[in-house]
Amino acid sequence: MVLYTSPFPNSFLSVLHSFSWGLIFPCYWLADRLVASFVPTTYEKRQRADDPCYFHALCIIITTPIYLALLVASLPFALIGFLLWSPLQSTRRPYIYSRLEDKSHANGAALLTEWKAAGTGKSFCFGSANVCLLPDSLARFNNVFNTQARAKEIGRRIRNGASRPQIKIYIDSPTNTSISAASFSSLVSPQGGDNTNRAVSVGMKRTTSMEYKGDNSGLNNSEDAREDKAGLGEPNEGEENSCIVRINGEENGLASDTEVDTVNGQPNAGGQAEQSPDGDAENSKTPNHKQKEGDSGSLDSYTASRESLVKVRIGDGSLDQSTVNNKLLYKASIMKKTSVRKKKHTDETFDHEISAFFPANLDFLCLQEVFDKRAAEKLKEQLHHYFEYIVYDVGVYSCHGCCSFKFVNSGLLFASRYPVMDAAYHCYPNGRGTDSLASKGALFLKVQVGSTPQDQRIVGYVSCTHLQALAGDTTVRCEQLDMLQDWLSEFRKSTSSSSTANPEELVAFDVICGDLNFDNCSSEDKLEQQHSLFTHYKDPCRIGPGEDKPWAIGTLLDPEGLYDEEVCTPDNLQKALESEEGRKGYLVYPTSKNHGSSQKGRKASLKGNGRRIDYMLYTEEGLYLEWKVEVEEFSFITQLAGLTDHLPVAMRLMVSTGEDDP
Repeated sequence: MVLYTSPFPNSFLSVLHSFSWGLIFPCYWLADRLVASFVPTTYEKRQRADDPCYFHALCIIITTPIYLALLVASLPFALIGFLLWSPLQSTRRPYIYSRLEDKSHANGAALLTEWKAAGTGKSFCFGSANVCLLPDSLARFNNVFNTQARAKEIGRRIRNGASRPQIKIYIDSPTNTSISAASFSSLVSPQGGDNTNRAVSVGMKRTTSMEYKGDNSGLNNSEDAREDKAGLGEPNEGEENSCIVRINGEENGLASDTEVDTVNGQPNAGGQAEQSPDGDAENSKTPNHKQKEGDSGSLDSYTASRESLVKVRIGDGSLDQSTVNNKLLYKASIMKKTSVRKKKHTDETFDHEISAFFPANLDFLCLQEVFDKRAAEKLKEQLHHYFEYIVYDVGVYSCHGCCSFKFVNSGLLFASRYPVMDAAYHCYPNGRGTDSLASKGALFLKVQVGSTPQDQRIVGYVSCTHLQALAGDTTVRCEQLDMLQDWLSEFRKSTSSSSTANPEELVAFDVICGDLNFDNCSSEDKLEQQHSLFTHYKDPCRIGPGEDKPWAIGTLLDPEGLYDEEVCTPDNLQKALESEEGRKGYLVYPTSKNHGSSQKGRKASLKGNGRRIDYMLYTEEGLYLEWKVEVEEFSFITQLAGLTDHLPVAMRLMVSTGEDDP
């Protein structure tokens, strides 16, 4: 299958499309600004609190006639442009595939090595987020604004979080997870140049949350290391050593006051981290997310707010020691050891956490609501610093391919560190209401993640989708889930080059990510909860229809509270969501006839831990029979605090081959 690297089949159509859009854009921009001036966000209201009450009204009185006059003047040109633009959409391709040619800018992808399936297995990390990058006037109805600046900052945070090394901190206590009450018993780190993890007794300084002050250089973008399930073991094939901090559950344990830097496997006291220049520093602060003390979400702040641990991990023994000392200082979010936590279901086999960062070594990223084209370009530019392959501007426009007129695309975006082999997009034809104006659908991708010594390709399938959003449209969403399954089955058949007798490809995973716009606890969503999709695909957060696991939390934030001091930074949001009171205050809860829609400040007993509408599903069906797929980690991520009204989610899958290391 040919991957489309441009939206039109020839340059003439591309130029004609650019010309027509140039005629439309002034009218579109003026209308957007005019509506936006009447829809203030809570952040703007607080900023204007000290201004005279007449000041804002005076600004609107002055600017509105100007916007209206210019809008009327631009209408004839917009009409001409629309008459050119609309028929061109019948020749437009359903997506744009972007591959970064200059790999020096893609630190994560440049250091990615091909998996040869010769070891015990390999892990792959998937992320999904609804980023609400609508035109600014529409985004304000979700209480977010400045779409262009947010797009750049979102991309920056994602690639900075993903490019840090994987650090695991385990608390061996079922009741006490406070760092201040923990004793730092051992540090596992690579010694010298060998591949064996060894425990080193060291003192660690209790400190505030750490910042990543690297410059996104290649040294921190290597493949993630994985802890052996039984304790300290050999690292998996293609993965580097990891540093793991274990914290005993002793209530009276004390920490040493020695700050630790790990350089070439040796602890180094008193290491200092130097500020690293970032070309985007001036633009990192978006108006709707002012950087405050303790905000380490973009990994560039120099003050901190939460107790954590200072920990540095090395990737390769050949690294320059001064570079590591001066540029590497990481924030490690606490991961609780599931084997000792009190859980309703004791058969839980994987780690789960609320993290202030996107997981290290993120391999695949699925985004929803990237509707604004200019914002998509800015986001793509930032993501290309880490992901080499990106599929964006997915969808159809005008009346092409769907029943109703489409003003915007599907909003889907896919980024990968592994090469994309095939891609296909389908538009849901049954959208209703305002959702029918967007070409919401499903994007299917086939990626190559390695090859066997016998030159068989190792591939994986990733699907990204966004379902009908309006409440009460249960039947519509169920129909869309039916179509999703049918399209995915068709895509797998059409792109498979293997036969049972002579397999040319080995399928390692099949994952579905996206905003499904229903949760597993609301009584109104019973039909979706019982859909056949969940018999073929597993949800790591779900026990069964209508019941989530106790540790699973909602992913839909209450828009009214996005800029509250308690949740406006990644660290603060993480801290708030770790408590039941914080979740009740800042998450939207399952709908109920007995409660209103506003969640702010409610202390009543509510079902579940919030509306979890963003999903990550995986299946064991249709994969290579001799391999086993299991969840290794699942995370709810707060790094985009103040930038979107959804919590991103991430899942790390371990593909076990069952073979011994050579």
